[in-house]
Amino acid sequence: MRAFFLPFIQDALHKAGIETDKEIQIDKPNDKKFGDFSTNIAFLLAKEARKNPRELATQLIALFAFPEGTVTKTEVAGPGFINFHLDPAFFMRSAQEVLTQGEKFGCTDSGKGQKAIVEYVSANPTGPLTIGRGRGGVLGDCIANLLETQGYEVTREYYFNDAGRQMQILAESVRFRYLEKCGQAIEFPTTHYQGDYIGEIAETLFIEHGDELASTEELAIFKESAEAVIFSSIRRTLERLSITHDSFFNEHTLYQSREGEPSPNRQVIDALDAKGFIGNYDGATWFMTTKLGQEKDKVLIKSSGDPSYRLPDIAYHVTKFERGFDLMVNVFGADHIDEYPDVLEALKILGYDASKVKIAINQFVTTTVGGQTVKMSTRKGNADLLDDLIDDVGADATRLFFIMRGKDSHLNFDVELAKKQSKDNPVFYLQYAHARICSLMRLAEKEVGFDEALASGESLPLLDSEPEIDLASSLLDFPDVIQSCLRLLEPQKMVEYLHTVAERYHKFYQECPILKADENIRTARLELSLTVRQVLRNGFRILGISAPESM
Repeated sequence: MRAFFLPFIQDALHKAGIETDKEIQIDKPNDKKFGDFSTNIAFLLAKEARKNPRELATQLIALFAFPEGTVTKTEVAGPGFINFHLDPAFFMRSAQEVLTQGEKFGCTDSGKGQKAIVEYVSANPTGPLTIGRGRGGVLGDCIANLLETQGYEVTREYYFNDAGRQMQILAESVRFRYLEKCGQAIEFPTTHYQGDYIGEIAETLFIEHGDELASTEELAIFKESAEAVIFSSIRRTLERLSITHDSFFNEHTLYQSREGEPSPNRQVIDALDAKGFIGNYDGATWFMTTKLGQEKDKVLIKSSGDPSYRLPDIAYHVTKFERGFDLMVNVFGADHIDEYPDVLEALKILGYDASKVKIAINQFVTTTVGGQTVKMSTRKGNADLLDDLIDDVGADATRLFFIMRGKDSHLNFDVELAKKQSKDNPVFYLQYAHARICSLMRLAEKEVGFDEALASGESLPLLDSEPEIDLASSLLDFPDVIQSCLRLLEPQKMVEYLHTVAERYHKFYQECPILKADENIRTARLELSLTVRQVLRNGFRILGISAPESM
């Protein structure tokens, strides 16, 4: 409803001689006696208007020019809130747009002509995907879906970490297991990857090469073989959750010179050095963040000669700017929380608009089965694997549970709850609402000849009971919820919203007879049910879960 109120409020401000770039907030009061919607604009602008908030609110109310049949009453409340009471028929007429727009309801062209890149998952190809990585994957996929609803040209990218110390440890791990296959007595380091998959990769190498690799110290074949097998496994796991990527950016390209030019990593060092932000001491190369007011400098190249995570990450983001992206969203795990501010500072120093980079940090995940927490450790080989979770609870429950809590909150994934076929299970509750409507439509066609393909929504203004108005009102919030999700990079808001819609539909279904109502009311209530189904489907598409027609 923000889109409805905004032009009228802006027009009133213009008539009052007030120009502002402050965001106009439109909220729903918790108590219906304070109206259907309210704004605090009089508080925000009272100082620059040189009036107290109530005085400014009264002035604006006199200048509002709402069309007949929309706003029935506007009042000043408390110290200066403006409350709006809407005509019930207006809700219903507006709900017709859901049927008219169908899959496009909630979509805009606000991002048309703009390129966005969403980087997510980006797990090191050192082992099968764990549950913790799955949360970031679903979060990134939902954010990409949200951006597409607003017209952005979205690229979904996986930053392929195929360089650095972890890949060397992976190669060494496979080599050690391979030497064991060759009959050598090996003391396997506790610091290396110990999962069964390492032995399986080594077994394949032994079958293909016998013991001819036993004498080589070269790790390339061990690294490449492991990388190919593991990344293929990662992609298969992601596909089970309907997570795909448009491009894969290989980290090692940041270490290579291009057409006679220094490598992207070297170019970052040189450019920061030219700006006076590189120091060399203790055998390492440092980003002089103390010049930015930080307590310590940050290492970019270690004394061993290996880069820290910060250096290739800065270089990688430079490539995003070079590729012409207008918006760059990075979905990171909590282990990046100390690193990314330095990446943004470096980009600013290098002359890039860091405001185009948005960061979504998702916290860690623990799983509980029967009340017991399952511990995870990829290195030790006893990780709680994403594939196992999908096998256990299904793809829909896996996706929804990952985003049913805010990304900034630690997530406790209750496996037993995710498997329940009851209203306590959020995914079951949402999908049951959709299936119930589909069942109703089949019954309506059979018993009263209702043809949903002919539904226009023209009968909706006949409805005026509280459950019907509350339901229609919640449907109209869908576009605003999309905007809120994008602003906060928080798909959880969509889960909460859809739960409210489902809850209100179940109440409407119980309190308002549908098939047994008089013909005109019956048609209106069936059409209202169709609008609910459409909003659920549109929301499910953003969340990446299925819309079953029977359960």
